[in-house]
Amino acid sequence: MGDSCLQIEKKKWLFLVGLVALTHLFCQSLMLPYGNALLSLLPSEKNKELEMVSESSGASNLDNESLLVRKMKNYNVGIDDDDDDKEEKVNSNLNDDDIDFVEDETVGNVNVDMEEGFMMHNASGESAILPPLIVTPDKPLLIESVVEKKSESEGSVYNGSDHRMFLNERKDIPSVSSNGSLVPNKRKMRCLMPPKSVTTINEMERLLVGHRARSRAMRPRWSSERDKEILTAKLKIESPPILKNDRELYAPLFRNVSMFKRSYELMERVLKVYVYKEGQKPIFHQPVLKGLYASEGWFIKLMERDNRFTVKDPRKAHLFYMPFSSLMLQRTLYVPNSHNRTNLRQYLKDYSEKIAAKYRFWNRTGGADHFLAACHDWAPYETRHYMEHCIKALCNADVTIGFKIGRDVSLPETYVRSARNPLRDLGGKPPSQRHTLAFYAGSMHGYFRPILLKYWNDKEPDMKILGPMPPGVASKMNYIHQMQRSKYCICPKGYEVNSPRIVEAIFYECVPVIISDNFVPPFFEVLNWESFSVIIAEKEIPNLRKILVSIEEQKYLEMQLNVRKVQKHFLWHAKPVKYDLFHMTLHSIWYNRVFQIKSR
Repeated sequence: MGDSCLQIEKKKWLFLVGLVALTHLFCQSLMLPYGNALLSLLPSEKNKELEMVSESSGASNLDNESLLVRKMKNYNVGIDDDDDDKEEKVNSNLNDDDIDFVEDETVGNVNVDMEEGFMMHNASGESAILPPLIVTPDKPLLIESVVEKKSESEGSVYNGSDHRMFLNERKDIPSVSSNGSLVPNKRKMRCLMPPKSVTTINEMERLLVGHRARSRAMRPRWSSERDKEILTAKLKIESPPILKNDRELYAPLFRNVSMFKRSYELMERVLKVYVYKEGQKPIFHQPVLKGLYASEGWFIKLMERDNRFTVKDPRKAHLFYMPFSSLMLQRTLYVPNSHNRTNLRQYLKDYSEKIAAKYRFWNRTGGADHFLAACHDWAPYETRHYMEHCIKALCNADVTIGFKIGRDVSLPETYVRSARNPLRDLGGKPPSQRHTLAFYAGSMHGYFRPILLKYWNDKEPDMKILGPMPPGVASKMNYIHQMQRSKYCICPKGYEVNSPRIVEAIFYECVPVIISDNFVPPFFEVLNWESFSVIIAEKEIPNLRKILVSIEEQKYLEMQLNVRKVQKHFLWHAKPVKYDLFHMTLHSIWYNRVFQIKSR
């Protein structure tokens, strides 16, 4: 009798303990919508990354359940197609410790124009670069179908065996010295060798279609009228009126000109953006308007001065903009030659925690309705984890280092030579006066450009493939004149997949030839790049001339006309005009949000 009573009492206690545990898990699931509530029961150092902040008197918008910021991890929401599995595998193999980078000795010498006469305290400003990946384009004009697999007359070919050779060189296998002792090999930087994985243009397009059909964005914690407005706009974009002979838009440039037109009109009518005032200069609110990374500066300037899309009340906003400069983040905080960027990432983590504590909007979506525009090569690294689910407009649009097709935006890298007149020297010669078949001049950054010169420097009279041009104004003008007089302008990757030469070629009305595997071209979600550019796989570099001369004259004339037509979409204006680079960037951010949003 006594034993049975003890067993009953034991069962009661077990029932109560289980009930308390379930209640705890339920409460934690409400407060931790992005993670696993079970983790909170386990003692772990990783759980210290989760910080909860109580409501302060100055943070009127912070609800009691607000989640601050924790290290965000990539997650799979159930997309089943093979392309998505491949994308997850590629990105999951990349750890922070695997990202080698080099410091660019030229950045500190760049003359940049800044707003409000700001004087930089760190004049050295070394820059660095993240590693690339390989994409093999295989569409008719992307170009393998017009060449033989091996060149019979131009010596050895950069082929798959060369690729394996480069990969073998990176292994940290010790070599044997002359006396028989083992000597550890120095690991070669990733940016100085071909990448391990390949994502073709066809695979990129399948990813785009798949992500359109099935969003990976987090479901919001509570519903919003702004979300309903976006979902209504989505239905209208998906069934637009058929556009014929539009005076402002040239149909061959677009994937679907009718959808683009409808989306752009709805953006003008519906979209409202809140620009955060938090953040101190020079990293925030201090745009750099000249030089290699000017795109992010012009976007900061024009977005903060905009009166059409921006609102002062964040409750009326569909999107939230974090106006920081990745260039100024590097120039201000990076310690030259330290090879340590942890403090840069920590600075952005602290900022995201600040806005999450002060406002409730970040917590509602996990940052999915927030966006940034960053052109420095380190931006993908700096914005990983803590800003992982934001919409990122990045110049370094490399699918292997976290760029998400269908969510992120490939931001054109524009080298602005005059901040006062960004359109200086615009245009070029007509096709009949372009006698040079192909032109390139530039530094030998990365592993690929030396290969380009190896095959084509001083090889053919109509191929002007050069190394670095001498300094000085005369040399710069010669560079511009060469682009203005050439049929095709070669745009090879450097340390990274992106290059300002793509926009420069369009600027000077030269057909860009993009040789950068795994690069997602700017505004990939709306533009048809095959209509105004030639994209060549890196392994086809020995066949470069054969590819270009195989393009019929009529096809070249069509592409050159399309370059002139698309030019207006890649221009900065002190006062933005319809369909210019500012509006195209904002539209792609809006467009990707429309197709990623989920209802509550």
